[in-house]
Amino acid sequence: MPEQVMFTSAALNEPWGQKIFERVQSLNLPIKELTGNRLTGLRGENERETYNIAKRTLAVVTAPPSQFKLSPIPPSADWQFHIAEGCPAHCQYCYLAGSLSGPPVIRTYANLPQILENLSNYEKPEKLTTYEVSCYTDPLGIEHLTGSLAECIRYFGTRSNANLRWVSKFDAVDSLLNLPHNGRTQCRMSVNAAPISGRFEGGTASVASRLKALRKLADSGYQVGLVIAPIMPIDDWQIHYSRLFDLISEALDYKCALTFELISHRFTPGSKEVLQSWYPQSKLDMDEEKRRIKRNKFGGIKYVYDADTTNSMKRFFEAEIQNRFPNANILYWT
Repeated sequence: MPEQVMFTSAALNEPWGQKIFERVQSLNLPIKELTGNRLTGLRGENERETYNIAKRTLAVVTAPPSQFKLSPIPPSADWQFHIAEGCPAHCQYCYLAGSLSGPPVIRTYANLPQILENLSNYEKPEKLTTYEVSCYTDPLGIEHLTGSLAECIRYFGTRSNANLRWVSKFDAVDSLLNLPHNGRTQCRMSVNAAPISGRFEGGTASVASRLKALRKLADSGYQVGLVIAPIMPIDDWQIHYSRLFDLISEALDYKCALTFELISHRFTPGSKEVLQSWYPQSKLDMDEEKRRIKRNKFGGIKYVYDADTTNSMKRFFEAEIQNRFPNANILYWT
């Protein structure tokens, strides 16, 4: 629950913004109605204080015009679109660090109907188009405040050539179980080995709870999958990840079209700087000397594990999944 909820004047003029206002009001949360569309009062005396204020704030705003120009997001989906930005969790490896400008306040968009209506502009007749919703937040983590994820699921339930994908580290799925999704939505849970989830994923549901939630969604007819990320070669990593697969096997002890997405840990110089200001006491290993540099097509760099470590982990995960879930599909390793 946020400590304050801000509404811009433009957001309050949107019908969906009014629905969010009613939800927040029913939860008796402090509401601040802004006279304009600029968020103020989020800066603290230092980066850490600014982080804390922003993380405890939900801002209901309207999506700017730039959000209506979608970007491709391979290998996850054809396109990504956003219903919110900023996340209530406290993951010390957060990949949003350095990706969003300003304090990491949680912004949710009040013009959701227009966002959904825009999606059809990116589709071709007779071709299935896939969309990843809100890579810059955890949509389930704020669903009780917004209702926006459920609205997306309802919308895609009416489409014939479009599928929705979303991922979470939270477990409050009960409000989604009886929606008319019509098999058009794939729900995934992000999970990790116990030493990593326990140490670095503050404010999230336990991995066991996430897996129980995924089972509920599967039982409700949703397509389901798992994102194992960020994979790290910690001490005894094979043992810890084997135990994770034990938990997955127990939770999903029946044949289902399970997918896996496998993502090894990486960071950029910019994200490291931001993360160290947010979590100055973190034990997360971001030693550049132990990594190799990977460049993208725009000249940016990120630090990834060396080839031997990467290949060893990749072989392990592929073998575990093949042995335990022979019907599963590994969508990608990165």
